[in-house]
Amino acid sequence: MWALIKTYGILALMVNLELLLSDPQDYKVWSLVRRFDQPQKYKPFVSRCIVQGDLKIGSVREVNVKSGLPATTSTERLEMLDDQEHILGVKFVGGDHRLKNYSSIITVHPDVIDGRVGTKVIESFVVDVPDGNTQDETCYFVKALINCNLKSLADVSERMAMRGLVSTNQPPTLR
Repeated sequence: MWALIKTYGILALMVNLELLLSDPQDYKVWSLVRRFDQPQKYKPFVSRCIVQGDLKIGSVREVNVKSGLPATTSTERLEMLDDQEHILGVKFVGGDHRLKNYSSIITVHPDVIDGRVGTKVIESFVVDVPDGNTQDETCYFVKALINCNLKSLADVSERMAMRGLVSTNQPPTLR
């Protein structure tokens, strides 16, 4: 894979965030992550999201991005949603951002962290390096966005755990 990345100018990075919850049930975190139709539940830069049609593999969402980022819209396709293994895959297929050929996979699973049972969230991505930017610049930008999203996910999940809640809306069933 790394040979392909060097040959075609693609950047790949894995970012990990480990969450320790007082009630370490990974389904609580998954109940947020799996909501392709509501990323704004934990992604602080998303102001609005509209899914076209039924929620299924191949569904497309139009995301409005809050000001402060070098974009206002993103069009994203659901590539994978596995409720058994807790895996979500998304590909950016349009928008006014510079993240061309961006794909990400998020996994959520129980893990032992520092000797305590907790939940681990791993997000991995691949993206083209835009003309005029270096790999380091692209990596720094995307990593900062992912870390912000994962930090927000941790905060929202921790609040849910303290309240004994699962996501307030039941997620739609995949068709």
